[in-house]
Amino acid sequence: MKKGEAVERLVRMSEVLERTRLSRATIYRKMARGEFPRSVQIGVNSVAWHSSDFEAWLREPMSWEAAPLA
Repeated sequence: MKKGEAVERLVRMSEVLERTRLSRATIYRKMARGEFPRSVQIGVNSVAWHSSDFEAWLREPMSWEAAPLA
């Protein structure tokens, strides 16, 4: 990592649920439609979101578009 480079924080499901006030099912439904950032697997039963993606969605939830899969 370069000097001055920000460390990407991971946002856990509990924080996503609290800050969005959406249900778990709604979050996964929106992810499937590309209307919510994709999660990353961080454990056998744990997922999280990159804070930059999550914060961008919070700023503009109606205009969020997931990046195409590579």
